[in-house]
Amino acid sequence: MMQAKWNGQVIARSDDTVVVEGNHYFPLDAVEDGVLVESATTSVCPWKGTASYYSVSAGGDLNKDAAWYYPDPKEKAAHIKGRVAFWKGVEVSEA
Repeated sequence: MMQAKWNGQVIARSDDTVVVEGNHYFPLDAVEDGVLVESATTSVCPWKGTASYYSVSAGGDLNKDAAWYYPDPKEKAAHIKGRVAFWKGVEVSEA
């Protein structure tokens, strides 16, 4: 079981993560309600496609653009559609 934790709060937990380039992609339904806040930020990966971002709200603080996902990934990254990964101080570890 993997978990993502930020600001003293577990924000996601799942035994069904997919690891790509060292990042655990959690199913969206494994993320606690109210944690993900829409962001207008995007970036492009040559083989995965265009990433969209969420800010993470936990423990009364907001971690801007600390989660990303691929709403329409390229074919080679199709297995991460519907999943989200974390960075910017979010700790991902075994629960």
